Amino acid sequence: MKHLLILGAGRSSFSLIQYLLETAYSEHWLITVGDSNLQLAQEKIQNHPNGRAVRFNADNLEICEVLVQNADLVISMLPHFMHRPIAELCVKFGKHFLTASYLTPEIKALNNKAIAQKVILLNEMGLDPGIDHMSAMQIIDGLKKDSADIRAFKSYTGGLVAPEYDTNPWNYKFTWNPRNVILAGQGTAQYIIRGKYKYMPYHRLFSDLEEITVSNYDKFEGYPNRDSLKYRVIYGLENTSTLIRGTLRKAGFCQSWDAFVQLGMTDDGYKVENSENTTYRDFINAFLPYDLTLTVPEKVAQFLGVEPDSEIIKKLNWLGLFRDEKIGLENVSPAQILQHVLEKKWKLAPNDKDMIVMQHIFEYEFDQKQYRRVSSLVVKGEDTQQTAMAKTVGLPLGIVAKFILKDEINLTGVQLPVHSQIYEPVLKEMESHGIQFEEEIEEI
Repeated sequence: MKHLLILGAGRSSFSLIQYLLETAYSEHWLITVGDSNLQLAQEKIQNHPNGRAVRFNADNLEICEVLVQNADLVISMLPHFMHRPIAELCVKFGKHFLTASYLTPEIKALNNKAIAQKVILLNEMGLDPGIDHMSAMQIIDGLKKDSADIRAFKSYTGGLVAPEYDTNPWNYKFTWNPRNVILAGQGTAQYIIRGKYKYMPYHRLFSDLEEITVSNYDKFEGYPNRDSLKYRVIYGLENTSTLIRGTLRKAGFCQSWDAFVQLGMTDDGYKVENSENTTYRDFINAFLPYDLTLTVPEKVAQFLGVEPDSEIIKKLNWLGLFRDEKIGLENVSPAQILQHVLEKKWKLAPNDKDMIVMQHIFEYEFDQKQYRRVSSLVVKGEDTQQTAMAKTVGLPLGIVAKFILKDEINLTGVQLPVHSQIYEPVLKEMESHGIQFEEEIEEI
């Protein structure tokens, strides 16, 4: 009997666990789900005869060793900084390791040992990164096979609330880890446009936008995401003059979010003094020049260069940031205070549904003609558990785990899902789950 170990039973793991439990019936597998919250793991298993829940603490090396040693394949849904010791144990005991997180230098350093142990350490196997890699590489390999010259590649992804449930002035609700949303984009985005390298620092990131149109939906805006340049080699697009990977939001969101960035409210590097007794109005006022002649909303408007009755000020007011109410959190950073505010106002309601939007834009030359190819994906959630985010993060991991355990994928070492051996069968099966791209090709 093959044994799969899933570490982490958070909100993105639901579809993964359900898919593997369903597969376990026919394959006679055992699925173990470990989490620090045993009840959460038990809820995901739902008394399935092929599943079991265990309490898991990543700091307890002895428990980790026992769990990994008894598994054939380990899927880590833990925070990214917890992956390394799990991956090292997988290499030590000759077990396959999968994660949806970005590949880190620490994991990459395990490549030779993983090859020697004949195991795969597969990273970036979720939504973004994950489905974006697979769907893009399927097109790239197809264009190269036809001897097309790829001139430009842009790829954007967004986790959003479905339009029918978009009920707040920010046009956004949390569909994944709120902390990751607060800290997203920090650092310098790197990309290339028409042969010119671009380095966009965080304080300017949300002003460098591209309008994105997906049929039957309102307009979106995309901003650059992390280091796009490294994917020139990974995708085999070294000679492509434009390559950018980015994040999607509803039009108008980024300008408002930039207010937090310019004020300094997304900073996670220090603690706010006496934060538990500080009011929200005093908190936002702490980032502004000393001036007793203006109200706090007026000072914010002046600082941002907008009118006091602008949409940005109205959105900040809707969040309650000008209230005289105490924050009530002790020893927290500005980013943690902002997260506390947003989690109350941007929470999905019990009947809300989320939506994933992904779009690839290719420009290429074929048979002496110029073409633009747009490949778009829209996935809507079914409920607050079977969300679009959970499906698109979890299903790629579950499907590829199945193929690895059935010896239908035999790659070893540290890998990304950019090989046809991975993306062809995974994308094909995902179509049966409603995850399918629509394509438009036009001559330009």
